[in-house]
Amino acid sequence: MEYEAVIGLEVHAQMLTETKIFCGCSTKFGAEPNTQTCPVCIGMPGVLPVLNKKALEFAIKTGISLNCSISRYSRFARKNYFYPDLPKGYQISQYELPICENGYIEIIIDGITKKIGITRIHMEEDAGKNIHEGTGDYSFVDLNRAGVPLMEIVSEPDIRTPQEAVEYLKKLRTILRYLDVCDGNMEQGSLRCDANISIRKKGQKELGVKVELKNMNSFKFVEKALDYEIKRQIRVLEEGGNIIQETRLWDSTLGITESMRSKEEAHDYRYFPEPDLVPIVIDDKWIDEIRESLPELPDKKRERFVSFYGISENDANFLTSEKSIANWFEEAVMLGGKPKIVANWIKGDLMKLLNADDKSFEDCKLKPSHLVEMLKFIENGTISGKIAKVVFEEMYRISEVSQEITAEKIIRDKGLLQISDEVEIEKIIDEILSKSKKEVDRYKAGEDKLLGYFVGQVMKATKGKANPQIVNELLKKKLSI
Repeated sequence: MEYEAVIGLEVHAQMLTETKIFCGCSTKFGAEPNTQTCPVCIGMPGVLPVLNKKALEFAIKTGISLNCSISRYSRFARKNYFYPDLPKGYQISQYELPICENGYIEIIIDGITKKIGITRIHMEEDAGKNIHEGTGDYSFVDLNRAGVPLMEIVSEPDIRTPQEAVEYLKKLRTILRYLDVCDGNMEQGSLRCDANISIRKKGQKELGVKVELKNMNSFKFVEKALDYEIKRQIRVLEEGGNIIQETRLWDSTLGITESMRSKEEAHDYRYFPEPDLVPIVIDDKWIDEIRESLPELPDKKRERFVSFYGISENDANFLTSEKSIANWFEEAVMLGGKPKIVANWIKGDLMKLLNADDKSFEDCKLKPSHLVEMLKFIENGTISGKIAKVVFEEMYRISEVSQEITAEKIIRDKGLLQISDEVEIEKIIDEILSKSKKEVDRYKAGEDKLLGYFVGQVMKATKGKANPQIVNELLKKKLSI
């Protein structure tokens, strides 16, 4: 029997405000437990919340960027449930009147553009954090996170595969980071994803019973958890069983999902309007001001990179995947670097070095000016492309501790100047050919590919410093005699 998955994602994005959503406590990550709290965020009797205007601005900014309609009138609600990390016994969220609705994101899968609908974006406060590990017979509660502003971005059930889910998440994360409204750090929990997933026979319109998946803190785990859950549900149905509506946790160690609890319905939370906060009324003028302040977003930037710089779609996709990469690329080009060459160095050598050091592009200390300076030495024949890789890595290493770095100094200090003296190169070639009579005879008998062997021997003898163009010309000339 052929089945298809129906997947919707609920993404909680922690907003990059300096203070919490309803009080003045810091949102900084990593502080000592319970040091960033006050009577408001720990729910002491008689306190009153006050909405953080910057959080509201970030939510509107996100909604506009995700093609949503912005509600001119919205309000907060109380979501009632008991859990040790929820000090008030309820969470201030939005329910029937969210701030943003009816948007979409476009993703590209196998070269085909697909639109994923966004049902709503609403604001809410985060809960605290329960700590179970290493506490013996007790659990501890850290309330530093209680009251941190969140956006919950809820997709339509338009996703059909784990791969589509990952592409949607990556695109959403990129947009949030471009807007500077969320840092997108899944490991620290500032971007968290839950998935609602069901399966049905292909062609069937009715939805199956949905299961909620939690505890997926990386793109890799989202893909693996969804893949496992799809197969599990198909197996249950084919064995004559029924899918139970429940919440399941992804166990990354075992590579399985495990039942956590039966899934609550919305009415179980007893939502009602938050009595301590007035409704939110927004005028068109402020929305227009926010719209005008938006940066160039990834799709527009990608289109511009292709048309203006003449680079490939593939290169443009990579360069615009992070705002920091796009900015680095454009600065290098403005300083005189050729777009395609700059793109190749970023995608290749620079990313290789950063990945080897387990660093993000934002951690890169090497400046675009360093690369452009080095590229000029390649263009004027001072160094070869092979030597340039050595120079580039040295520049990268030195930039970690000092910005007082030039390609010229590295080339001079390490004796890396390219050998372009034809007489000197010819002597080396003659010596190599005299020791390679069998290979010479084979080349002359028609094995043209041996030219690469001879070039390699010359480069080896000169430690990569011989001008490759002169080497090729001289070798062809010598071998044709």
